[in-house]
Amino acid sequence: MTMPDRPGALATLAQECGAAGVNILAMQVFPGVGSVTDDFVLEVPPEWDTDAVAALVERAGARAVVSHPCGEQALGDQPTRYVEAARAILARPARFPEIVAALFDADAEQADRPSPTDSMEMTVGDVSVQIHRAVPFTATEHARGATMAGLVSDVLQRAKDAGVGPTPARRLGTGSAPDYVVTSHCVAAEVAGTPMGRAVLAELVTPGCRLLTLEVDPAWRRRGIGSRLLMEAARAAARLGDDELLLRTSPDNLAVMPMVLGSGLRARVRLSGDVLSVRVPLRDLESAGR
Repeated sequence: MTMPDRPGALATLAQECGAAGVNILAMQVFPGVGSVTDDFVLEVPPEWDTDAVAALVERAGARAVVSHPCGEQALGDQPTRYVEAARAILARPARFPEIVAALFDADAEQADRPSPTDSMEMTVGDVSVQIHRAVPFTATEHARGATMAGLVSDVLQRAKDAGVGPTPARRLGTGSAPDYVVTSHCVAAEVAGTPMGRAVLAELVTPGCRLLTLEVDPAWRRRGIGSRLLMEAARAAARLGDDELLLRTSPDNLAVMPMVLGSGLRARVRLSGDVLSVRVPLRDLESAGR
């Protein structure tokens, strides 16, 4: 709800709640200019619905009220939630959309929410992530989201700069740099004629958007091969006249976010169910001189 920024506004709300037998269990305050956005967790009589809650707080001067049922998780300590979310994201960067959506009581997929919705966009490196919900995001929440995304960007960049590689070679030629063999619909990474990874341009899922399959031999991962394959595949798709590449993978794929960041390509990440989708617009190739 939005409350007027004046002394006694919350006291009026507390008085209305007390008279109606409503218990205030928790609250967050998001300061603004001239008004304040307040997030309350209320324990109300069992027969109440969201309209009854709205009527109660509006009598106390609240505006722009959105109410919905919630569980005990809403009573969790907010700083603790942010620390736990940061730990979860650093352990599985590809789950960033899912984890940060839960943190802000939002959805990673816009279709999961009735309209109208508000969206918040965060950028990890050059990867864009959006989350959506019915309640407008406050300036404070936008700042928290940007800080969380910045933390993930820093950690992934440090891991890239550290150049952590795989265990010592387990096959002939693992000390050599791969050659990249490009055809119209495939890019193969090879060492001495032995394939180490490949990216295949598959069918068009929609006009201008082509599905990409990409894999790298486990012994050759964390060497930037996936990023190079993605870049070369993007160039090949652009030559075919495609507008966008679509890569689908599991949310537990720890390599996908570092791979996209390492390629230098811009991308949009979306989590829907058990599928993490990465869309790479190809118009950026020409504008970036790649």
